Order: sequence, then structure tokens, then C-alpha cells
Amino acid sequence: MSTREPRTGDAAATPPPPASTPASGSTPAPSPAPALGLLPTVGGGPAPERADAARNRRKILDAAARIVAEDGPQAVTMNQVAHASGIGVGTVYRRFGDVSQLLWALLDDRERQFQEAYMSGPPPLGPGAPAAERLDAFLDALVDRVRAQREILLAAHSAAPRARYHSGAYRVMHTHMTLLIGELRPGSDAALLAHLALASFSPDVMHHLTVEQELSSERLKAGVRELLTLRA
Repeated sequence: MSTREPRTGDAAATPPPPASTPASGSTPAPSPAPALGLLPTVGGGPAPERADAARNRRKILDAAARIVAEDGPQAVTMNQVAHASGIGVGTVYRRFGDVSQLLWALLDDRERQFQEAYMSGPPPLGPGAPAAERLDAFLDALVDRVRAQREILLAAHSAAPRARYHSGAYRVMHTHMTLLIGELRPGSDAALLAHLALASFSPDVMHHLTVEQELSSERLKAGVRELLTLRA
């Protein structure tokens, strides 16, 4: 999954100008609520790199993707990826660190597309729709995405269970949900509610529900909405 931080110059990454100090005895004006459009975003793509480094990265990711497609993510090892890609195992480790980071890198492109859809795409998933409709569309899209990539998400989660909560992708989703919930439920602990809502999409939970319980996408979507009951 994508782990880039908001870029310098993005609306959400640029701090607001310092507020003027109120006169003695006066009541400070309340700060305006953040606009839903001002969300942290991923960059437009990987950082520039040398042509040979880019080719090696592509070979490594393509080899890992083939192994996942043929044998599942549990079959991915750094040695196997090195052999399948024709790249030295030392280079594979230097580029990706471990299997968990390599699996997350495989998810990066899909994650970037998902972020672009809910942050700048057409409504109701993107800006322009009421907050309730955007939240429903976001949760529906997240169910579809997690179901479609459940095996690789589960493998990455199993290799490093806490990494998900420290990733840039999770922080962006959490910020997005916090702003939507804050608009729907003014005065609520929107940040906490967003964490609890996203916990429903933990890869191991979704794997259990979709594979072991054999629940359909429509039932999962309806259940998440009913559980949250966030709409005004």
C-alpha cells in the first residue's frame, strides 16, 4: 500500500497562517471546520530514480506478482523473488527490506488509484456529494478493494501486524473518514470513530468473513453501514 506522506504544497500539508492573538478579555473566534476537499494525498508516483534502478524495481515487483498469482502470497520469499527476477538477493533486500514491505509495495499502485478516486474523483466517492453519500460510497469501495486483495493484504498484515496502522495509506483513509464523520456528527469523537470503523476492515477480519463465513459483498456493505449508524 502507498506510504507516502502529503507533498509539500498540497492543500492539507500546508499549515494555515498563525491566528492573530485576541485582545485581552475578548473571546477567540472558533476555528472553522476543515473542508472535505483539504485532505492529505499521495504523490503522483514513485520518486525519480535511475533508469537501471527503475528497471530492477519493476523486475522485482513483476516477479513477486507472478509468484502471488501462481502460488499465493504465502509462497513469496526474498530468495524466490531474486531467482525469478534475475536480480541479486542483496539488491532485493536493499530495495524492499523484507517480505512484508515487498508485499505492501505490490499494493501501492492499487492504493494510489483508490486514494485518487475518493479524494479527487467523481462523486459520490469523490468530492461534490453530501458527506453521508460520500461515506457510504467510501465504505462500499473499501469492502470491494479489501475483498479483491484479501490474500495479499492478509499476508502483509500477518508478516507485520501493526504496520498497517503506521502506514501513510491508513493515515490518509483515517483523515478522510474523520472529516466525513465530523461533518455528519458534530461534537463527536470523530477520530476515534474513524479508527473503530476502519478496524472492521482489518485483513484478518475480512478474510474470516469472506472466506470462512462466505459472506457476500452486499451483506458486508449493509452490515458495516448498520454497525456504524453514522448518518444523521
